[in-house]
Amino acid sequence: MTGILIIDKPEGMTSFDVVAKARRICGERKCGHSGTLDPMATGVMTLLFGGATGFLNYLPSHDKEYIAQLKLGTVTDTLDITGKVLEEREFNVTAEEFAAAAKCFKGEITQLPPMYSAISVDGERLYDLARKGIEVDRPKRQVNIYRIDILENDEANGIYKIDVACSGGTYIRSLVADIGEALGCGAVLSSLRRVKANGFTISESVTLEGLEKAKTEEKIAELLIPIDKALSEYPEITVSPAQAVRFSNGGPLSLERLHNCKVKGLYRVYDGENNFLGLGENDGESELGIAKIYVNR
Repeated sequence: MTGILIIDKPEGMTSFDVVAKARRICGERKCGHSGTLDPMATGVMTLLFGGATGFLNYLPSHDKEYIAQLKLGTVTDTLDITGKVLEEREFNVTAEEFAAAAKCFKGEITQLPPMYSAISVDGERLYDLARKGIEVDRPKRQVNIYRIDILENDEANGIYKIDVACSGGTYIRSLVADIGEALGCGAVLSSLRRVKANGFTISESVTLEGLEKAKTEEKIAELLIPIDKALSEYPEITVSPAQAVRFSNGGPLSLERLHNCKVKGLYRVYDGENNFLGLGENDGESELGIAKIYVNR
């Protein structure tokens, strides 16, 4: 079994739990995922199976989109409602004031990753250190917030639902906390749903229950997305039968004999029957080298 499944992750499960259950349902040991979601979060998880797993590191860093709900007046150590409450603050914020504060975070901003995150510092995960009560310096990062739309507001209770379109690597928990600090009352993330990641949307996803049903009906193959669809950001080239054999055996191809392969970088390589062979890399000099060969198993 080779390909991609977009899973609608349920609340309360870790990303590892989702991978383990999907592996069991599909009967496929080789499985990886792109983009961890916290247990409280739901939505798009990209799972790669079989020969597709080798392309995990080549998935383009697509923009993402989230539906988030937040509550003003509360501050926790995890920046979400699952954490230890550090402060409860008074708030007197109008919907207009909230919208104005949120608007200030549109565009390129600097974020400090939360301690409760999967980032590694000196070989240790931040969340492991945080659970020991240790806080360490971590580098800030530049992220881009393309859009923040307010979907719902409960001004009296300080509860807002927002739609955030952002660059990869953005922490919505940090964004919520920063908006809360800008308003002077603090804020905590109360729910999170990822609706777009890796170029795929929630409409293309299947629940774990749906995957179980597909297994019973022997229809999992109908849900699989070809790996090259996730790599569509890279330009496509078609090679001759002889070149296809050489490429599939790990041999580089001469750029002089290739069409539409003039720019340095990665390319999706296909044979004359439109079979995906893998990713080649133009070295900018003379060869299309092997980045990753596709093995359909």
